[in-house]
Amino acid sequence: MTRSPAFSTASPPQTEKRPVFDTHHGFTRTDDYAWLRADNWQAMFRDPSLLDGRIRAHLEAENAYQAELMADTAALRKQLFAEMKGRIKEDDSTVPMKDGPYAYGSSYRLGGEQPRYFRTQREGGEEKILLDGDVEAGGKPYFRLGGVDHSADHGKLLWAFDDKGSEFFTLRVRDLGNGQELADQIPDTGGGGVWNAGDDGFFYTRLDDNHRPSKVLFHALGDNAENDRLIYEETDPGFFMDVGGTRSKEWIMIGINDHETSEYRLLRADDPRAEPKLVAARETGLQYDLEEGGDIFFILTNADGAKDFKVMTAPANAPARANWRELVPHEPGRLILSVLGFNNYMVRLE
Repeated sequence: MTRSPAFSTASPPQTEKRPVFDTHHGFTRTDDYAWLRADNWQAMFRDPSLLDGRIRAHLEAENAYQAELMADTAALRKQLFAEMKGRIKEDDSTVPMKDGPYAYGSSYRLGGEQPRYFRTQREGGEEKILLDGDVEAGGKPYFRLGGVDHSADHGKLLWAFDDKGSEFFTLRVRDLGNGQELADQIPDTGGGGVWNAGDDGFFYTRLDDNHRPSKVLFHALGDNAENDRLIYEETDPGFFMDVGGTRSKEWIMIGINDHETSEYRLLRADDPRAEPKLVAARETGLQYDLEEGGDIFFILTNADGAKDFKVMTAPANAPARANWRELVPHEPGRLILSVLGFNNYMVRLE
């Protein structure tokens, strides 16, 4: 005999109707559920506890209804999760990257959910755990690590975390000599930062109320975050911005882009008070990326109708578009995906 499926008798929560009337262009629209749209949604990104109690109660009732409705699938869901988890390497790790006297990497422990960051002596040996995500997450209902970056002198670790689920990350600095956190704590960041050349400060992006990285600032270690120096502010809400460093750690790069246009500004990592240099002003449809190569920059771009991209060069100290010189010309049908620069060589991926 075929067994009939068992259907839940749970009743969905009844959503209260509170009509709100909105008139535009002579047409009036009625929204019975406008009250479920929190007016303080921007503040809630930073602090979810600010959610209106009535909205929270309704969402929790919906969650309870869903849990009861799907209760008979609990065993199946557990089985599916175990099967999918069984197909990944739980104790996965990265290949350690050599930097000076050390090699740095990350790994997961069996049963863990967060990465651990470690280092060994350059030629191998015992791992020293610099940051353990599972330990930092202990007891928190939500925790996510952001960027993690060691200083060039190997004495400090800049790391970011979000413990609210808001995707507003807080930056901290750890002394790798004693494992203690410094007093510096920067909230509302994009989730990472870049050390300056002296390792006594770092560059980072600050998120605005719309969760957009709109400012690049420099923080001097030991100073109050309110005194952080504004390096650049992007006022066009249609553009996304990030900050990074070149592999030599000599340059700080501010990248600004939307889906079809890009722009870069540069400043030396040893001069955080300098004004960033504009490489090529944004021009709708113009895309370019920078890759350091000693005293020059390699520039991958679609400028001048190079639909499949070409490679240009410019002096590192004078990277303005007027100084771009063609290195690899555009060839229709040969798409250049990326370039990697060295002092005497360049590698390109086609």
